[in-house]
Amino acid sequence: MDKLATQRCQPIARGAPALDQADISPLLLQLPHWTVAGDHTSLRREFRFRDFYATMAFVNALAWIAHQQDHHPDLQVGYNRCLVTWSTHTVSGLSLNDFICAARTDTLEANS
Repeated sequence: MDKLATQRCQPIARGAPALDQADISPLLLQLPHWTVAGDHTSLRREFRFRDFYATMAFVNALAWIAHQQDHHPDLQVGYNRCLVTWSTHTVSGLSLNDFICAARTDTLEANS
């Protein structure tokens, strides 16, 4: 995870291919709490917190990461949980940027 978390997202040209299963498998090994969903088009993880304040603190910190990386997740937020979904709309699937941001999200959780 550390290697992914230290990388920066890169712009992706329209029409670039999404990662295939051979590319996804080794990256996913570095992110054991994440699952690939939607026919290999998204990367998901649910985070649990003690209360609403902790959940919102996480969401706000994640918003800062997304802004810095110029790569933005879909979020489903509840009282003590947040479902984070990364995908790259430009490629209609997964890109390295999704794995970088998932690793950065894990780092955020580990430091909270």
